[in-house]
Amino acid sequence: MNDKIQLYSLATPNGQKVSIALEELGLDYDAHTIDIMQGDQFTNDFLKVNPNSKIPAIVDPTGADGDSLPIMESGAILLYLAEKTGKLLSKNTRLRSETLQWLFFQVGGVGPMFGQFGHFYRYAKDNCDHPYPVERYAKETKRLLTVLDKRLEGKNYLVGEEYSIADISIFPWVGCLDRFYEASDILELSTFKNVNAWFKRCSERPAAIKGAMICGFD
Repeated sequence: MNDKIQLYSLATPNGQKVSIALEELGLDYDAHTIDIMQGDQFTNDFLKVNPNSKIPAIVDPTGADGDSLPIMESGAILLYLAEKTGKLLSKNTRLRSETLQWLFFQVGGVGPMFGQFGHFYRYAKDNCDHPYPVERYAKETKRLLTVLDKRLEGKNYLVGEEYSIADISIFPWVGCLDRFYEASDILELSTFKNVNAWFKRCSERPAAIKGAMICGFD
């Protein structure tokens, strides 16, 4: 029996979160690329893992009292892996709560807003030439970056001095603003000094470098 965690993903910001966490935690896993441009997420086999047809997803063969446990939603996966290993999530009540708050800040804010900005700014120009969507989501993206920048004032990481699933959930999204969306100028990314220093700190970790390449784009 293969006891390794099975990862189904693509190296998008959401996908990178889970592969980076797996590398950081030192867990054994097999990686399976789900090419969302080719519709792999809609196959019957993948729907058994994630009925919502989104990446990433995992299956832990021994995750539920020894039985196989499929898990969808990247935030839920990060929380599960942290609790499974006892790492990347403080046992201190206050720090644990703060970590989860910033994790959900990503799930409910950073991911959806950054993603909508990227969609309209980088990918939907041929379908929508009205300036409103880009202006709206650029404004909200900059607001969220400002929140992060203020939070990181005088801090190495988002919660205390310990790297956590909160950092892992957010920094790949910050990286995509330049790498995938090519939006450094319109978002004035250079002005967010604390965010930039934190992103460099997170993205240069060995596990982050390796994890970001898992299930990469051809």
